Amino acid sequence: MHDAGPGARTLTVVRQEDSLGAGRDLEFGLELLARAKAGGIGPTLRLYRPAPTVAFGQRDTRLPGFEAAAQACRDNGFEPLVRRAGGRAAAYHEGTLVVDHIEPDPDAIAGSKTRFGYFGELFAQALRTAGVKAAVGEIPGEYCPGEFSVHGTDPADTSHRVKLVGTAQRVVAGGWLFSSVIVVENSASIRKVLTDSYAALGLDWDPATAGAVNDLVPGLDVEAVADAVLQTYAGHATLKTAAFSSLGA
Repeated sequence: MHDAGPGARTLTVVRQEDSLGAGRDLEFGLELLARAKAGGIGPTLRLYRPAPTVAFGQRDTRLPGFEAAAQACRDNGFEPLVRRAGGRAAAYHEGTLVVDHIEPDPDAIAGSKTRFGYFGELFAQALRTAGVKAAVGEIPGEYCPGEFSVHGTDPADTSHRVKLVGTAQRVVAGGWLFSSVIVVENSASIRKVLTDSYAALGLDWDPATAGAVNDLVPGLDVEAVADAVLQTYAGHATLKTAAFSSLGA
């Protein structure tokens, strides 16, 4: 077992049925990280469908077009937020699945780099379980580019690849939060808001790289992908479930 993953530990799975609101959803993940660091919770997996959000990276805020980009998000029905992690703007909505993996870890910093590769492959495996031809690696022109993005290949056109999963990590002394966003449904609205906001920021990208799972495998929905994620996790850890109310959001 890779030391970046959950190992033989028990992982508590919590399904958040409703968004707490764009800003609150992000902040709650950080609150769970603080609790894990303090010993208040053990290894936890939180799954939820977020409200329409564009999460900008810190670098984006320093560009002269940032305010115009934020307004473009609002005009498209997405709330602009600034995340504490790096990277460029990423968009998500109710047709995506957010997976927050939180762990207390006395040596959290040591595994921070290898964690990206571990979880990239885990989510690629989950999508393959759901029938998607998925692999790990940045594709040219993708939004919020990352070495360990997960992309899918169009079975009807193998030259066409789309980004399906983006990841971000927050590491503190005593714990880590690894957050992954899987785009499952309704890629059109994500393409539109990213096109408008990236234009305002003056950033180049290829809108054809923004896609969703059900663009490649019609009929797949968020619940089917969530099931595949948990099935894959079950091969890496012992899972137990708990009510979302147990987290006291």
